[in-house]
Amino acid sequence: MTRARVACLLSLLFVLSGGVTLASAQSGAANGEWRTYGGDLGSTRYAPLDQIDGDNFDDLEVAWRFSTVNFGSIPDFNYQTTPLMVDGVLYATAGSRRDVVALDAATGELLWVYRIDEGDRAANAIRRLSGRGVAYWTDGSDDERIYVVTIGYQLVALDAETGRPVPTFGTDGIVDLKLNNDQFIDPLSGEIGWNGAPIVARDVVVVGASHRAGSVPPSRENVKGYIRGFDVRTGERRWIFHTIPTASEFGRDTWLNDSAVYTGNTGVWTNLTVDEELGIAYLPIEIPTGDYYGGHRPGDNLFGESLVAVDLETGERIWHFQFVHHPIWDYDVPCPPILVDITVDGRDIQAVAQPTKQGWVYVFDRLTGEPVWPIEERPVPAGTVPGEWYAPTQPFPTKPPPFERQGFPVDELIDFTPELRAEALEFVSQYQTGPVFTPPIVSGDGGLLGTLFVPNGANWPGGSWDPDSGILYLYSHTLTRSVGLVGNSERSDMEYVQGRGQRLTVQGLPLLKPPWGRITAIDLNRGEIVWQIAHGESPDLVRNHPALQGLDIPRTGRTGGAGGSSGGIGTLTTSTLVISGEGGTITMPSGERGAMLRAYDKVTGQERGALPLPAAQTGSPMTYVLDGRQYLVVAVAARTHPGELMAFTLP
Repeated sequence: MTRARVACLLSLLFVLSGGVTLASAQSGAANGEWRTYGGDLGSTRYAPLDQIDGDNFDDLEVAWRFSTVNFGSIPDFNYQTTPLMVDGVLYATAGSRRDVVALDAATGELLWVYRIDEGDRAANAIRRLSGRGVAYWTDGSDDERIYVVTIGYQLVALDAETGRPVPTFGTDGIVDLKLNNDQFIDPLSGEIGWNGAPIVARDVVVVGASHRAGSVPPSRENVKGYIRGFDVRTGERRWIFHTIPTASEFGRDTWLNDSAVYTGNTGVWTNLTVDEELGIAYLPIEIPTGDYYGGHRPGDNLFGESLVAVDLETGERIWHFQFVHHPIWDYDVPCPPILVDITVDGRDIQAVAQPTKQGWVYVFDRLTGEPVWPIEERPVPAGTVPGEWYAPTQPFPTKPPPFERQGFPVDELIDFTPELRAEALEFVSQYQTGPVFTPPIVSGDGGLLGTLFVPNGANWPGGSWDPDSGILYLYSHTLTRSVGLVGNSERSDMEYVQGRGQRLTVQGLPLLKPPWGRITAIDLNRGEIVWQIAHGESPDLVRNHPALQGLDIPRTGRTGGAGGSSGGIGTLTTSTLVISGEGGTITMPSGERGAMLRAYDKVTGQERGALPLPAAQTGSPMTYVLDGRQYLVVAVAARTHPGELMAFTLP
């Protein structure tokens, strides 16, 4: 009997035995609430609500605001949380210490707060600040809990009514995630952590693992990012998935020269997705150590940069697909996969769609892992870095088409004026350029500084789904990066690490022409792009640039999140609209700094309304209904504006 059949049988037995299930994993947030980070376990970020629509979006008023300025020792200027709403209460993370707060969903009044002082463990930690959210669980009676992963990498279970730790979970409510990890981890080190939201299904809590950015790892050796499931009541470890296979496990032969022994990373730094009915958890796994050089880990390196489907009850691998063989481009899978029910050529398919940094959406049958459309292994060039190991082919999806630029398209260099384009061509001549999967080079090789490429399609916020139309909505931004490898024994024991590069701009403007931030609508029934629009008003740099005065420049869109970071922003889909705020602030007509929260027609992409925000959107928006009123909530922040939640509703 295949694992897929076993998963189906387990699902049926679970339902027949009276197990508590949520709404279908891809049907959106149910009953006017928002009970999981992604709206549902399928990460659709969809809510079937229609009170707020294109005709009244501009009429929305601020219902309440909740500031995090006094939570933690320093303000959080990149507040990434998405709150949950259950039975009239919002639950969210807040502040630089990653407190957990419960708020009255009608007024924003603080009901309770939980904080933990982890001392040096937190001070040395990575993935700090408020984090992206919490998880909710109930057994259907009076036992209701909130789960959070702390800055110091501990899993805490809280009583949802009081905010107090649940004493029967772990040790006084806490499970130390640096223990029982099938490897030694220094409890006070900052080698591993996580700022994602746990996910709970079938009485299993699943948590991820992340590491420091790997462009200059101090060593080729690092902690491994194993993924674990825990008993929701007791905190006992139910299973562990070795993202770098052990000696007896499938995939170990893809790590040559015993490189699996010492290589680390390869965790899930983003959020997770579960199909509770099938009993499958989907793990979007990142790159191994390090981001741009893999000579110390020859081979394809499973399960680096892969989507892995595992049995929710046991952690056993069901299927996997590796997006990049022997990863050396930092194309780690950035966001939770999205569960979608689609119809392709008359065939109904329970699918999973994975947006990636390569600018592709890979679509699979979520039960078997079979691609919905062919994915072709095509030859790619080998590089010239001494000691590097190069995969001869890489997977290329045939559908849908890319939603973002790939490689470095010289033909799309900035062209506002002939002079700017000529300057851009001269600048780019210092670098190697080419299509997607053009390999990095050693800085100075052939007189070139490095390899230019666009490394960001999707990022951690992911996309949102419309089950009625079969359309997936994705924000992406055109971030350019150069990779010029250098040897530096003072910084790392690796042969090569990323060198220090120069600013990739022309007179302060991005190298590639706009749009620099965009929303793309992709029909997953047909595998085609429906529309693509520039998202975000042109930045002050464009509007005030001396070389652009007098030119009629359409809206350019804007990159990144708070303070111009490369984190990206998320979308929300409702029955009526696609909603997303701008990343980064501009000077508003009032003269103040701010951003806009915009609403678009789902079918055409036409803007239907816009609301002023005091700062950029930094957490993905969510929505709910309480006492007959629909609310829209979003986290905002900027370099000069500490994080806050803003709730809007109609008058």
